[in-house]
Amino acid sequence: MISMPRFLVFTAFLAGLSVIQVTTTAQPPQPRQRDELSLIIGDRIGTQPSFAVPDCLTLTPDEATAEAARTIAQVLWDDLEFEREFRMIARDTYRTIPVARSLDDLPFDRWQELGADGVISCTVEATSASQIEISARLFSVRSQESAFGVVYSGSNRDVRRYAHQLSDELHRHQRGLTGVARTRIAFVTDRDSQSVLGLVENRAVKEVYFTDYDGANVRRVTVSRSLNTTPAWSPDGRAIGYTSWLSGFPEVIISYLFEGRMTYPANGNANDHNFLPAFSPDGQQIAFMSNRDGNPDLYVVNVDGTEMRRLTNHPMIDTSPTWSPNGLQIAFTSDRTGSPQIFVIGADGTGLRRLTYETYCDRPTWSPPPFNEIAYSSKTGPGHDIKVLDLATNEVRQLTYGLGSNESPSYAPNGRHVAFMSTRGSGLKQIYTIGRDGKGLRRVTSTGNNEMPGWSR
Repeated sequence: MISMPRFLVFTAFLAGLSVIQVTTTAQPPQPRQRDELSLIIGDRIGTQPSFAVPDCLTLTPDEATAEAARTIAQVLWDDLEFEREFRMIARDTYRTIPVARSLDDLPFDRWQELGADGVISCTVEATSASQIEISARLFSVRSQESAFGVVYSGSNRDVRRYAHQLSDELHRHQRGLTGVARTRIAFVTDRDSQSVLGLVENRAVKEVYFTDYDGANVRRVTVSRSLNTTPAWSPDGRAIGYTSWLSGFPEVIISYLFEGRMTYPANGNANDHNFLPAFSPDGQQIAFMSNRDGNPDLYVVNVDGTEMRRLTNHPMIDTSPTWSPNGLQIAFTSDRTGSPQIFVIGADGTGLRRLTYETYCDRPTWSPPPFNEIAYSSKTGPGHDIKVLDLATNEVRQLTYGLGSNESPSYAPNGRHVAFMSTRGSGLKQIYTIGRDGKGLRRVTSTGNNEMPGWSR
């Protein structure tokens, strides 16, 4: 929602921001061997094929390997279920199926009785105290042929990552789909239960965190004892831009996660307040809102702080920019016609037009290809709901329906899902994901209040 007048009068004396240098717990799993076969299980156009994912076989007799085997299978099942490309057979129905004797020796007749079209067989072996090897194959139950195979080897410190990569590769191989299992969602949270330093009014700290798409492996980005909002990922996933009150006034900061450094591309000061950064598709520029020329307007600047230019010029508030996938347009929120609505303008400042005509619309987010649509938050009563505008037809569809207030949508990189904040349930703000068709609702966070999600590319 547009709340810049509050922000513009908000002053604070904050200090001490630091950024955690984020390091991965394991090197990305490296496929040592992959079988690229042409066998596609099921009819791509017809009924969804049914897949089963039994626990992986353990080739070393220790509990750590056994736990890794169980985790990989469960995470893989969840990842495949998330995209809804396959009909996943519930794992609690596998009890009557004999355990495979090896990676390739499966009881195909029993899996066929259960209705499986495909079975993913895998083995896990500890190759040293810190290394692990996972072999996986997808079999057609009917033909008993291997449709896909891969071997991963690497650190044993985060076995979930192997399952995520396997899911993405299976989606690519079987459905030609770019999966999102290895993506992450950044968000703002008050879970640390701290108060902002130096304020007359006792305000809760809001720090930037990120998590795997499914809510696992939560990592902290900022350690500031200040207010941080609206995180946005760079296209390469190596940096997060956000608004921070570190210096006592709102400023755009980019934190480079793997380098432990921060930059201030908007070059603000106590009078020039900057908000809501959005990276261009090529990662070379950011759009943001600033009052530097008197009015809250949109600006574009290179990520290194050069070539600042003003995009809009209006006495009312222009905010919440989001780039089109080709980088030629920017959608945004403005109250220039009364209540806040969604507008679009060329990245060169030409071609302004209004997109929505509702009570109150805010926080647009442009979908990635192949879809051409904008999701946004719309006031539908006491709270808001998530809606989607098809830019080709101007048709609007609604994804949420009045359970709590639902705001700040952010698209998954394949455009098939939307992350958003909702107060449904307990009334606390939590991050959820939902399919672009309004199905497949999942909760991502549970600790504290969590809002303003940004999905990595």
